[in-house]
Amino acid sequence: MVFNSMSAFFQLLSSIIYVIGLLVTVLYLYASFKSLISILKAILEPYFQPELPHNLIDKFGKWAVITGATDGIGKEYAKELAKQGLNVVLISRTKEKLVAVTGEIENSYKVKTKWIVADFSKGKEIYEHIRQELTGIPVSILVNNVGRMYDYPDELCKQPENLLWDIININVGAVTLMSRLLIPEMKKQGKGAIVNISSGSELQPMPLMAVYAASKRYIKSLTLAMAQELSEYNIVVQCVTPMFLVTKMNQYSATIMKGNLLIPQVQTFTRSAVFTLGKTVETTGYWSHGIQYFFLKLVPDWLSVHIVHFITKQMRKEYLRAQAANKDS
Repeated sequence: MVFNSMSAFFQLLSSIIYVIGLLVTVLYLYASFKSLISILKAILEPYFQPELPHNLIDKFGKWAVITGATDGIGKEYAKELAKQGLNVVLISRTKEKLVAVTGEIENSYKVKTKWIVADFSKGKEIYEHIRQELTGIPVSILVNNVGRMYDYPDELCKQPENLLWDIININVGAVTLMSRLLIPEMKKQGKGAIVNISSGSELQPMPLMAVYAASKRYIKSLTLAMAQELSEYNIVVQCVTPMFLVTKMNQYSATIMKGNLLIPQVQTFTRSAVFTLGKTVETTGYWSHGIQYFFLKLVPDWLSVHIVHFITKQMRKEYLRAQAANKDS
């Protein structure tokens, strides 16, 4: 009798452990594949919910603000949003580039544009100027893209102090204060979207790019908290986490700049990322980046730090070899 009771108990315990293990596995696989699932959901959504608005103007409104809008992801976001009929406000530090990009957009897409010169490395002093320039514009989409990267991978103590402050003021300060600036207008309209561009570097501590990776981890944490805070106001907050791209920010590595299936051109990536806007809170933005995200999530932090350190050391060597070759020539 006792034996039967013990046997039944252990069978029950085994069943409970099995169910818990299965649930943990499913949740882990979902978290790891979430980016790919969100892209698939974005593709299928119009077929299953045809009553929903399926263009960005109907969902959010007519005006978008993009920071860091004259190069890379920011420039391509501005073009993609304009292609969908949105008027765009471009914010960057170089007037000549702003004039050129806004002219290109106006000629190609026949939308309204505005440009604002602002150097985000200057800290909080620039935000009153931006606020005044945006007065009267019903901003419905904010793309917090502006960012600063190391010039090349190296140890924290070897990075210039001014560069470190630039990374903090730009990567941490801009996403925080631009969001704070525009959320009240979105609340007033009863809808809106904020897109925060993070980076795959936030997945683990990143030796030789330590401050940059930490700043991108901040962006993800901020985004998920904002998404919860603002959901009741019909404001979507999205975290976009790209892996390596062929873009100016990665010019320290000739290998990255060659591109491949895993390292797409910035135009290809951004077209895919904009497609997910309003459809998911978190995304890598691109299908091959979603696959990379899955495999990176499989690796524990203690091991991924060593792997990433090996990669960044190789990138550092590549950069220094190229610099030495340029001097010799």
